[in-house]
Amino acid sequence: MQIDQQTPEWYRARYNQLRDQALLKENSARPAAAPIEMAEGSVLHRETIPGGWYWSTLLPRGQALRLINTHGNNGVSVGIWNADDHSERYNAGDTIKLQWTTCLTTGRVLFSDMGRVLASIINDSCGFSDTLMGGSTPQSNAHNFGNAGLRNTRNNLRLIAGKHDMAQHDVTSCISFFSHISTQADGSFRWVEGDVQPGDYVDLRAEMNLLVAVSNCPHPLAPDKTFAPAPIDAVRWQAPAFKPDDLCRTFCEEARRGFENTDPLFA
Repeated sequence: MQIDQQTPEWYRARYNQLRDQALLKENSARPAAAPIEMAEGSVLHRETIPGGWYWSTLLPRGQALRLINTHGNNGVSVGIWNADDHSERYNAGDTIKLQWTTCLTTGRVLFSDMGRVLASIINDSCGFSDTLMGGSTPQSNAHNFGNAGLRNTRNNLRLIAGKHDMAQHDVTSCISFFSHISTQADGSFRWVEGDVQPGDYVDLRAEMNLLVAVSNCPHPLAPDKTFAPAPIDAVRWQAPAFKPDDLCRTFCEEARRGFENTDPLFA
């Protein structure tokens, strides 16, 4: 095909074909992953994060962070940096593009902007997260609750960044767990109700030494009529050593290459 015939529609069809082939290859005959249990003796720290507030923790490689949506809040946002070099941080675009999906749940990994794996999602009882829209802002709070002065994820993450000697430009994309977002045909986003339940949890296993920031604010598309997020619980625990058939490390070729870029840092 001549280059002048390679229209946007041609590229879109080619992309969809490659995506479908990759997903078919990944998911064919793939066994269900056994949950990675959090033994009580592995717990290192517990924290309760009040509604609207934020918390951060250093999460060394091999440890895991469990976020427990105790009361069924509609969204909990997370930002991630390499604790040894804050210029490396979570990259939503690469995470989606390299894994051919926006469905980031058990078995998927979170890529940095340097092609390395920051964290793996080793357990996810909810199964829905959003890494397209970003967290709440003063503008979204003004639209949803009529008050731009309410606490919001953008400012929460900026406050955390400032406490770790980072600037506003160091706060980039975040991922919001416990958030089911559907993309419409016109490119708009819609909240899907009924899939976030009290007690849902997600476990992130650190594949590098991480700085993890958590903002307990509602997703900007959540159907909440009033700003009243309930507390959530955060548990830092020692994850078991990964096995050769670890789901997150073997889910797709892109994940394997990401770990090939990451593991030598800790050899």
